[in-house]
Amino acid sequence: MLRLDHLTVIAPTLAEGVAHVRACLDLDVPFGQHHRYMGTHNHLLQLGDGVYLEIVALDPEGEAPGRARWFGLDDQSQVRADWEEGRRLRGWVARTDAIDTVLAGRGGVFGRKVALPANGPAFDFAIPDDGALPLDGAVPSVIDRRGKPRSMAAIADLGARLRGFSLAHPEPGPIAALYRELAIEGAPALIQWPRLRYHAQIETPAGLRQLS
Repeated sequence: MLRLDHLTVIAPTLAEGVAHVRACLDLDVPFGQHHRYMGTHNHLLQLGDGVYLEIVALDPEGEAPGRARWFGLDDQSQVRADWEEGRRLRGWVARTDAIDTVLAGRGGVFGRKVALPANGPAFDFAIPDDGALPLDGAVPSVIDRRGKPRSMAAIADLGARLRGFSLAHPEPGPIAALYRELAIEGAPALIQWPRLRYHAQIETPAGLRQLS
């Protein structure tokens, strides 16, 4: 029903996000796009098998979208706090072709379906009313591209490949149960830890590196 689509580094600024990924992976991730409908922008990097890395931040020159932004980016104080704590690989997105089924009875977890861009929708994205990460990021944000696969041609391929993905969580049991209920392919391995934190093992031309 759901499959890992991309990992998200949620940064206070794009420059900080790119610098962090460079420090971790020794790769300079190129600019991706401006989300004019959301007031955010990103850099993108392929990770193999149709999965990619997104570095996303609030666009200081973008317009307010008239609703809560995705990935908790309206709460810049929390974004900064997480960043300073080292929680920089902060979440992930899973794709589906049946977003209404996924969200049925789970609106309190994932939020509501939002058609984007509003003036000519190309995809649907689930966003909680306050824009916060679903379950503080322990479960994915959900995207439905309306039957059109994400084109990877415009995403840089610098030889990076995802080799492992894990989530440390204080109560992994209920999260694992939800992953199983949703039959998520490519969900992170779960381990118990006092504080929620993601780690990704990524093979690069310089060797195996870790992103967190």
